[in-house]
Amino acid sequence: MSTLQAVLRMHQIGIVNLLRPDRLIKAAGNNARLGPQAALVEKAAAEHPDLPALTDERGTWTYQQFFQRSNALAHALRKVDLPAKSIIGVLARDHRGLALAIAGTARAGRRLAMLNTGLAASQLAEVMKRENVRFLMYDSEFADLVDGLPDDLPRYLSWEDDGYVRPAGLLSVDEFTAAEPTTIPLPLPDKPGGFIILTSGTTGLPKGAPRTKVSPLASAVIADRIDFPRQGTAVIASPLFHATGFGAWTVGLSLANHAVLLRRIDAERILAALAEHRAHMLVAVPTVLNRILALGPDVIAKYDTSSLRTVFLAGSALPPDLCERFQNTFGDVLYNVYGSTEVAVASVAQPHELRRSPGTVGRPPVTVKVALYDANDAAVTEPDVKARVFVRTGIPFEGYTDGQHKQIIDGYMATGDQGHFDADGLLYIDGRDDDMIISGGENVYPLEVENLLAAREDVLDAAVIGVDDADFGTRLRAFIVPTDESARDPQEIREFVRANLARYKVPRDVVFVDDLPRNPTGKLLRRELPAGPL
Repeated sequence: MSTLQAVLRMHQIGIVNLLRPDRLIKAAGNNARLGPQAALVEKAAAEHPDLPALTDERGTWTYQQFFQRSNALAHALRKVDLPAKSIIGVLARDHRGLALAIAGTARAGRRLAMLNTGLAASQLAEVMKRENVRFLMYDSEFADLVDGLPDDLPRYLSWEDDGYVRPAGLLSVDEFTAAEPTTIPLPLPDKPGGFIILTSGTTGLPKGAPRTKVSPLASAVIADRIDFPRQGTAVIASPLFHATGFGAWTVGLSLANHAVLLRRIDAERILAALAEHRAHMLVAVPTVLNRILALGPDVIAKYDTSSLRTVFLAGSALPPDLCERFQNTFGDVLYNVYGSTEVAVASVAQPHELRRSPGTVGRPPVTVKVALYDANDAAVTEPDVKARVFVRTGIPFEGYTDGQHKQIIDGYMATGDQGHFDADGLLYIDGRDDDMIISGGENVYPLEVENLLAAREDVLDAAVIGVDDADFGTRLRAFIVPTDESARDPQEIREFVRANLARYKVPRDVVFVDDLPRNPTGKLLRRELPAGPL
């Protein structure tokens, strides 16, 4: 029944057309052998060849141009002699080169590892070795990271910055594919090569989360509770190498949408792109919303964003105050998505739900179920009781490439988060299991304190960690990014928390900083905050 509901929902959204079974059968066959991205690019090129597929700072590709370029790359990759089970890697920001790598590698039947642009050189080398990456496409800005890799690794430039001085013999991907045919189709691979998305790595080296076969229902899971445009425009300000941007872009392909890709995430540039392209959708992380609002009403008013209907938001927690301030400025457009690389989309809060309950992550989409279990693995069904969050989804997780797995209970997979349902069935995330701080025998989840601090007008961003304490075992330390007008008074901050939360949630230390360490998807890197003596 859930599968039928998902198929009908995909028809309603426009992802499939049940009235054209001929196209449906062909698309399903291509998806089974190519994977969704390459199959969807081919489908859009056949049905809408002249529609814009993507725009970056170097111009626009139509779907026909995108398909032809990916076909040429596939021809070139098929000729590369690589050891068995080798992986193609791409280290790139959001632009045509990354989109091309995704579609072209899939068309060649090769597996692609999308590498995180925030990796340090030593991390990159370790991930490359663990994932068996034996061929690399990369942006020139990451040349220093790549220089430390083995000399015999084939490598090509996916993007070349102006003024970059190329080493002798290094070719671009365009040069690598220049002699290849663009319109002669390759035989379909026997099975999809699949892809590997790295986890956020908030607690250490990112793990590889592989996807070989992606359920055709995956688009329904993502789009069920989100207003996607159809042959419209989405500005993507969340990296394609991570699940949020990748998933939103993939659904956009199924609807023949125009993706505006940004190499650099700049708040005013985002507003300019929304206005210039009359965009229906913005894909972003919460920190981006904060930066947009920080521009102030005069700058925001310079750009006509009246076409904006949907802000697809994921990647990190959405503070309730930020939710309210953004919707007060741009209207009821926020869709707060909760999920992970492993379980994909677990729940979505729609704009009306966020108006009523700012910060909620809403309800599960079609085919997905969310359950709570306590520390003894017993189901928790009462409202307002915090417990561990588990998800059952129709998009199977294949396990990490290092052989580790998440806990599974009754077919539900652990997300690593604590949460609760309210009396109306809306889900809330209270914090990460491994973020919990025990101070003086009391359990504290930093997110509650962080949300309180972030609601202050003189605070741009906030983080809370636990540090060693001789009396309490652990005490709370707050890091605050203040506004220019902030008084920067630690005692006033402590008194503010004490007036709003329990005594044991008051940070003993208050540290003012210029910025907080976050990865490209907006997740806070707590391990990089100083926990030693001040």
